[in-house]
Amino acid sequence: MAGRLLKVSSVATAVFASSGFYLYGKHVDLSNISIIRFGRAALTTAVISYDYITSLQSVQYGSEEYWALKSKIEQLFVSFEETPQGAASLAQVHKAVLSDGRTVAVKVQHPKVQSQSSRDIMVMEFLLQAVHWVFPDFSFMWLVEEAKKNMPLELDFLNEGRNAEKVAEMLKDFDFLKVPKIHWDLSTKRILTMDFVEGGQVNDRDYMKRHGINVNEISRNLGKMYSEMIFVHGFVHCDPHPGNVLVRKSPRGNKAEIVLLDHGLYQVLNQDFRLDYCRLWQALMKADMKGVERYSRRLGAGDMFPLFACVLTARSWASVNAGISQTPVTNSEDVEIRTNAALYLPQISDLLNKVPRQMLLLLKTNDLLRGIETTLQTRANASSFLNMSRCCVRAVARHKRKKARSWSQKLQVTLSEGFMLWQINIYEFFLRVKASAFGSWFLSIVNYFHYTH
Repeated sequence: MAGRLLKVSSVATAVFASSGFYLYGKHVDLSNISIIRFGRAALTTAVISYDYITSLQSVQYGSEEYWALKSKIEQLFVSFEETPQGAASLAQVHKAVLSDGRTVAVKVQHPKVQSQSSRDIMVMEFLLQAVHWVFPDFSFMWLVEEAKKNMPLELDFLNEGRNAEKVAEMLKDFDFLKVPKIHWDLSTKRILTMDFVEGGQVNDRDYMKRHGINVNEISRNLGKMYSEMIFVHGFVHCDPHPGNVLVRKSPRGNKAEIVLLDHGLYQVLNQDFRLDYCRLWQALMKADMKGVERYSRRLGAGDMFPLFACVLTARSWASVNAGISQTPVTNSEDVEIRTNAALYLPQISDLLNKVPRQMLLLLKTNDLLRGIETTLQTRANASSFLNMSRCCVRAVARHKRKKARSWSQKLQVTLSEGFMLWQINIYEFFLRVKASAFGSWFLSIVNYFHYTH
């Protein structure tokens, strides 16, 4: 009975979308899950489905209102494709051409979403209270709080445009990143017009193979981009499912690009949280268990820090103790995680109620990225940990420089930062040589002499 009720209410889905776990052996499709859209996932009834379908047909074909609207569109665009390129719960995207010949994507919010979202949240709150009444161990009211806070932001397309411009400026040094340009003169709170960019989804290995795109390079650059957002800037795109992250060959050359779409939901990390999160990941990568406990506690996990470390990394406690950067993910470890997921559901619920709300969207973001890496078969790649290490070192050093009271202290911090980054670069060079043909030949020669003497 409990399993059926959890499936009906989608509560279990929401929890494991944030924790990276599996429920009852069924893998959660992370590309289709969002804390913000949880209410809609729980309310897939005939009434709501009908409401969304009819909202797309609110203007009757051939009516005076229809021709007036069509006339306005023809004044703004040379062509406008009525069939959407894609549609989601909040909006749909149409391809259009401006008078100057530029192709744009026009994101149009569904007419009834504003009013429907408020009802969704009310029903979600009722369902969660009902589940909590039946099963007191399961308390997920934080989902309602997050939905109330974040839904208005996602429904404001001008906010999405500002986020797009901010992240483009913030990561302008990454020549592999493409953020479509916003056309403000053709945008409102419910309509967002941007450059049209085509590409394959970031988890489409076949697309990358056909277009000669290096899977490892894409995975490495994706990790680099998100490490910069999370650890250095504290401004994080929180919906990196494959439909929002495209890959393509640059029109200006043969270089692969990552196209980042849908900037409606970002998490802004406060400084203390961001630095503690940096130091926690540094401890996890070095298997510094005292550091893992210390910074997990500072992030609100309390005595549940072992579970928190496992949820954060989606690794077993044995792997955390051994060092996640040194231990590859195995099938047996994945089985262990799936087996233990249902057993620890009450504890996970308690943990998610304890940690700061900033952590919830980060957990979801981590899971989506991990799902992409798993599909690309690059999970736990050494390069991702090296990029994280660099960003953590830079973030902590930047903070220390701001706190330094003299030029000598600032110099000391800078030299220490440079030395640690140099160590990371040397280690990365060693790994590349080891993986190369020369490295394999050299190691075979060393092993030959070792065993013959």
